[in-house]
Amino acid sequence: MSAQFIAVEPFDLVVFGGTGDLAMRKILPGLYHRHCDGQLPPESRVIGVARSPLAREAYVERANAALRRFIAPTALKEACVEGFLQRLQYLALDAGADSDWAPIVALLAEAPERVRVFYLATAPDLFGPICRRIAGAGVLTPKTRVVLEKPIGHDLPSARAINDEVGAVFDERQIFRIDHYLGKETVQNLMALRFANSLFEPLWSHSAIDHVQITVAETIGVEGRGAYYNGAGALRDMVQNHMLQLLCLVAMEPPSSFTADAVRDEKLKVLRALEPMSNGALATRVARGQYQAGAIDGKAVPAYLEELGGANTSSTETFVALKAQVENWRWAGVPFYMRTGKRMPKRLSEIVVQFKTIPHSIFDEGAGEVRPNRLSIRLQPDEGVTLLLMSKDPGPGGMRLKQVPLNLSFADTFHGPFPDAYERLLLDVVRGNPTLFMRKDEVEAAWTWIEPILDGWGRNPAPPRAYTAGSWGPSDAAALMARDGRSWFEDAA
Repeated sequence: MSAQFIAVEPFDLVVFGGTGDLAMRKILPGLYHRHCDGQLPPESRVIGVARSPLAREAYVERANAALRRFIAPTALKEACVEGFLQRLQYLALDAGADSDWAPIVALLAEAPERVRVFYLATAPDLFGPICRRIAGAGVLTPKTRVVLEKPIGHDLPSARAINDEVGAVFDERQIFRIDHYLGKETVQNLMALRFANSLFEPLWSHSAIDHVQITVAETIGVEGRGAYYNGAGALRDMVQNHMLQLLCLVAMEPPSSFTADAVRDEKLKVLRALEPMSNGALATRVARGQYQAGAIDGKAVPAYLEELGGANTSSTETFVALKAQVENWRWAGVPFYMRTGKRMPKRLSEIVVQFKTIPHSIFDEGAGEVRPNRLSIRLQPDEGVTLLLMSKDPGPGGMRLKQVPLNLSFADTFHGPFPDAYERLLLDVVRGNPTLFMRKDEVEAAWTWIEPILDGWGRNPAPPRAYTAGSWGPSDAAALMARDGRSWFEDAA
């Protein structure tokens, strides 16, 4: 089976921060792939906007170099590259100042009937000012959308301020808060797995599930993002958005339909049902760490402080593990364990649903241990789903039990590669489909749950626990699970 690609209507996409890493690494390559598959109408344009005083030709050269750097050589087709580069325009503009917007106004006025997408690949403190200037320039139309990159603020008050500033210009239906995790094929398949099959949903509750583990592990360090990361940390950078969204998709009730607000209403209920993290709970339900020098795949890597340029100290966590509880009937007593960190042994994003053990085994001890079923949903790499079942080990000599996997590999089954998350999400913006984007109240509910953790850390001067690069985090993370008689599934990882 292969994917069916449906073209979108003509659009102009204006990328503020058009020379930045996100534009070059993700946005332009994503649009290139959609161009090659015929989803972009011939007249659609991509307009880079940044402070650099570049001519269009110089911007096209940068974009060309980015495509050849971030796209696999097998996917680079010279005719496609040339055709895509012809779509590009560039305008030099300081979006943070009262610059002359006349060139943008004139360029967009050439096609007033098109969908207009303003992608804000900038610092969050520019979201409000840019939106005000968009309104002041008179380029808003009924078909205008705005895309906000994470983070939406650094705490609840700043998130509310950003939402209010942007909301003063755009209707909520026009605002697309992007979380690329929600665009991943496997994340969307979680919805199909739960709600398009009669097998799992009757078991999807405390009656059959023991606990859930969500892991997002990276082998990289701060990778040139030290200034941003040192002011954010793993909790803000990963948990507040990506990981809580994954938790919501696992824990949500079946929506009445697969429409944007029906899905987002159910996710919001999960966020509001999370047991608040009290001061006393931080010591037993949260672990944080910071990586020290170590080795990954036999290669030595420096400590976090070294990557910051030799700073003497930092209280920023590069690893965090948490135990969350969803306080409703479906999930009463089922813990959700989350962990994320940099400089882990391997790159991995995975949701593991651990089912309960059988209440009584009919087999004697010689048959071996009857182990509980486990469902693993791999987001990256090697996207797929694995269900561990007990089976008889073939051969004579009586009953011998063995746990075996049923594997669904997306690449093998559907003959990938598949569109990147940004490819899908960018075209959803053009279509005006906000299902895979966060709503204002979702963002604020997530910050409401995260804030007590940040406040508790602020009152506690103790630094994050050290862990060696190439390990699975500090010992506190293992202790968090051990208190409940459980352990992380590092064998699966």
